[in-house]
Amino acid sequence: MSQVSPIDDAAIEPEQDDAQPTASNGPEGERSIEQLEAEGDIAADYIEELLDITDLDGDIDIDARDGRAYVSVNSSEDSNLRLLSKPDTVTALQELARIAVQAKTGTFSRLILDVGGSREAREAELSRIVDRAAERIEQGASSVDLPPMSSYERKLVHDLVASKGLVSESEGEGRDRHTVITAAS
Repeated sequence: MSQVSPIDDAAIEPEQDDAQPTASNGPEGERSIEQLEAEGDIAADYIEELLDITDLDGDIDIDARDGRAYVSVNSSEDSNLRLLSKPDTVTALQELARIAVQAKTGTFSRLILDVGGSREAREAELSRIVDRAAERIEQGASSVDLPPMSSYERKLVHDLVASKGLVSESEGEGRDRHTVITAAS
């Protein structure tokens, strides 16, 4: 008899799925480093304006890798930037920054925004969730369902699961899309 063991982690808030079509800007729709840096610049300008309006302090860094623009907002520990580093707030700001990029470029952006190390903290949390799921598989569960999460987070989970020698697959649609982990055959 197969056992299915769900992980219910209230700290996980699903993000909107970002698997939307992109304009073809190169082989298989991939953007050049220059295009990604331009997206990062547009998003950074948008976030910088927001920081100025709200009188929050932050330094903005832009990076382009893995077919995405990454914008990070950081500041000293005594900064009031922590007000924007909550997961739901970062998700909302990321969507607004993506809209700003799309308005200027006419193409969908897969931009990733990090505020005050929130992405690193989320990656550590996802690692703990995968560790717990792997323990359940080792204890005999045939599969473990993780809660719904964004496509970016599911990609991180798939990489973590593969590094443990397990198998993962995304199931469901829209906001209910989640990852199922099983033992390797």
